[in-house]
Order: sequence, then C-alpha cells, then structure tokens
Amino acid sequence: MSLKNSLLTPNSLRSSASQFSVAPMLDWTDRHCRVFHRQLTKHAWLYSEMVTTGAIIYGNNLERFLGHSEMDSPVVLQLGGSNPEELAHCARLGEEWGYSEINLNVGCPSDRVQNNMIGACLMAHPNIVADAVSAMKAAVKEIPVTVKSRIGIDEQEDFDALVEFVSAIQAARVDGVIIHARKAWLQGLSPKENRDVPPLKYDWVRRIKALFPELEIAVNGGIQTPEAGLNFLEILKDDAQSLPAVDGVMLGRAVYEKPYLLTEVDALYYDDASPVKSREAILESMYPYIETHLTQGGKLNQVSRHMLGLFAGLPGGRMWRRYISENAFKTGAGIDVLQEAYQRVANEIQRMEEQNR
Repeated sequence: MSLKNSLLTPNSLRSSASQFSVAPMLDWTDRHCRVFHRQLTKHAWLYSEMVTTGAIIYGNNLERFLGHSEMDSPVVLQLGGSNPEELAHCARLGEEWGYSEINLNVGCPSDRVQNNMIGACLMAHPNIVADAVSAMKAAVKEIPVTVKSRIGIDEQEDFDALVEFVSAIQAARVDGVIIHARKAWLQGLSPKENRDVPPLKYDWVRRIKALFPELEIAVNGGIQTPEAGLNFLEILKDDAQSLPAVDGVMLGRAVYEKPYLLTEVDALYYDDASPVKSREAILESMYPYIETHLTQGGKLNQVSRHMLGLFAGLPGGRMWRRYISENAFKTGAGIDVLQEAYQRVANEIQRMEEQNR
C-alpha cells in the first residue's frame, strides 16, 4: 500500500507535523534509542524525551540534556515549560545544538509536571501557550516550532475549547500541531491510564484540519502500524460527512515495542524503494556505535534496552529479550552479549524451519 494523494517528501515540508514521526517518550526516546531507530528508517522524524526548561537552564549539564548524535537527524527537541523567556532561551540553545525543530509539550498529564505548569494543564491556558510559541518563534532563526497537545482535559467535552486553543497558537504563528486524539484526565488517571482509557476521537483531529486548512496537523494515539497510519492521510468519506486528510502521523509505543515496524516507513510514506535491512544487518550496524559508547565509559544496557523488541514476533524473540535483559547490565558486558543473543535466535529459527519441512 502506498500513499496516493500526498506522498511525503523528506524535509520538503516545514515541520514534523507534516511527516511521519516517532513520539517523544519519557525514559525511552533518548539519544541511544534514536540512533537505533535511525538504522530502521532514514526519513522519519525522531523526537527527544521531554526536557524541562529548568533542567536545561539550571542543570549545569547541556551535554546531558541537549547532546545528540548527528546521525539521528531530522530530530525534534521537545521542551516542557510555560515561561516564554525560558522557553525562548532553550529553543535558541536547541537550534544551536543542531535540532531540526522545537516542540512544546502540552500533552503530558503527569502530576509532577502539572505542579510546574507544564504539559496538558496548559490546554486550559491557550494564551500562555500562544505567548510561549511567539517567544520561541522569535528566538530561533531557521527551524520550525510546533506544539504537541491533547484534544482536551478533564471535564472538557466541548470541541470549541480545542478550536480556541488551536486558534490561539495559530495566531502566534506555530508551524504545526501534533494532536493526541484523547483528552487527558489530570486527576483520577495515571499517565499510563491516560494513554489508554480516554476514548479516541480521531474525527476531532480531522475537524481541526478542516477549520485550519493552512496549518500542518498530525494525528497521534492508538495507531498500531505505519500502514494503519496511512488511512489518516486520505480524505474520510461516509454518508454523514467528508473530513479532510491530516498532514502527518505520529506513532509511539507500537514502534518502540516492535521497532522493526519502522522499516516500513520509508517505502510507505516517502516512496523510497531502497532495500529494507534485515534484522541481522540492523544489529550489525549498531556495533560501531555501541563500541564507541563502551570505550567512553558507557554501559551496554543503556543502548541494548531499546533493542529488546528487534525480534518481537519471531521464533527466538523471547530468548533474545531474556538473554540481553539477564546479561547486558553486567560489568564488562560488550557486543558479545548481543552476538550470543542473536545466535540463539538464529538457532531457534533454524530449528523451527527444520521442524516445518
């Protein structure tokens, strides 16, 4: 299946909201994860974990919070904060450190960020978000500024509240909006429950695109495969309504847990007919990066934890996951752990093939 109406061209449009992207995920999409994901897709936009303005300004360790590999581009720095001056300062730093875009988190429902006016609670304050966007836009020179939001919070059941929010940030010249098609409950649900319990309302995202046709809009939430995401890039027609296609698609947990899905993205979304790498080739492509990380004092499990799903769904996939989990954290663990884990997978696949002859 290929996209018929608006095939994406890498970096031809302004922001990640008009492309395929991998969602920012706290404790998951760190620099090692992004390097791994880049072995699977050349064109998808990758995101940092959310970094708060306080961590950057007062943490006294820019390399820790802003450092990234040149090979992970195009990559987005997601910021958490609400103070326009602080966000502008951090956006400027993000551009200087080579990020391709700055994104403001207006979707995280965690208690610890709510207390600092960060994340989804900001949906109740569209003017604050608009001021922040304006400040970040003025601070960067060439890269886009986007917002990632929910469709609403708590008792909000009014589509007009979402319209008001998007209208405010459009007036501030935001370059794109990525909308998680669930609202966030700031009280009563955990962050994990907020990813599953509130119902998905994809039609709200399409309706926003209809009202703001010039604004780049991407959809996020509950999409399980890159192929399923293509449906959102087509006009939705039925007997009752005709809703427009959105511009971009963002996947999160599905591609983190089954990362080999990312090998579908370049052909499906970017018309790139390059041969798809095998899992073995992807594994081998990670060895030089891992070796460098180890020689710099890093630990194998800091990288390998993001690779646990590489063989998900295949014979031996559980062996791969278990062997790495039990050995990668040990002192002195090196790529031999990954090589041994892969050999167990290969042996299991061979055994299954012989059994089925």
